[in-house]
Order: sequence, then C-alpha cells, then structure tokens
Amino acid sequence: MTQDPKLNSHSKLNCILACIAAEKAGADEGLMLDVNGFVNTTNACNFFIVRKGAVWTSTGDYCMNGITRQKMIDLCRANDIPVHERNYSLVDTYGADEAFLMGTFGAQTPVGQIDGRQIAQGKWGR
Repeated sequence: MTQDPKLNSHSKLNCILACIAAEKAGADEGLMLDVNGFVNTTNACNFFIVRKGAVWTSTGDYCMNGITRQKMIDLCRANDIPVHERNYSLVDTYGADEAFLMGTFGAQTPVGQIDGRQIAQGKWGR
C-alpha cells in the first residue's frame, strides 16, 4: 500500500516479496489483492477467472492496464464471450470454473490451484 500499482516504477519490491512468499509456499505466482482486499493481479501477470461462461478480471483500478490485459478483454468481446472488469474476492476464485494468467512474458497460463484449492479439475479449457 506504499506504491501506486498503476505506475511502472523501478521499485517492484512488493512484487518481489510476493514472489518470494509464493515460492516458500510452493506456488509459482503470488496472487495480489488491491487495497480493498479484492483480487487484483499476480506478482508478474494479469489474472482472470471464468465463472459460468463469463470471464472476470479486476477493475483495473490497481494494476497496470497494459496491452496484453486489454487484448484479452477485446478478444472476449469480439467473440461474444461475456467479460467483466469487476471487484471480486478470493472466495470467488475458489469456485471458478477456470483460472488463468495473461502476460507479455507469461503468455496464457492455466492456474490449477489457488491457496492449495484445486480449480475445476486442475485442467485447462474445462
């Protein structure tokens, strides 16, 4: 809560600390919450879930609103896939039908578990 996450600054200490904590917990990425406790992004990529055929992502108020994130939103809209930029909680992620990361370097990566809870059957494209 000391750095504006919309700024692409030289200090990525909060993301580095999240990455270290995730690694110690046996995870590949750290899921980041915004200042209000809503799901925001990961320490390195944009985060999306799928619930009942709709794609959810954060409002974008507390993350970098880059080209890759916007491309996923635009692709959903162009293909008549409902996409919602909204506030949602960790509990919403636990019940997701699917979850994935999207990033310039991370490409599109499926998420099999969140906080040790299996998402769907831990498979991509349910």
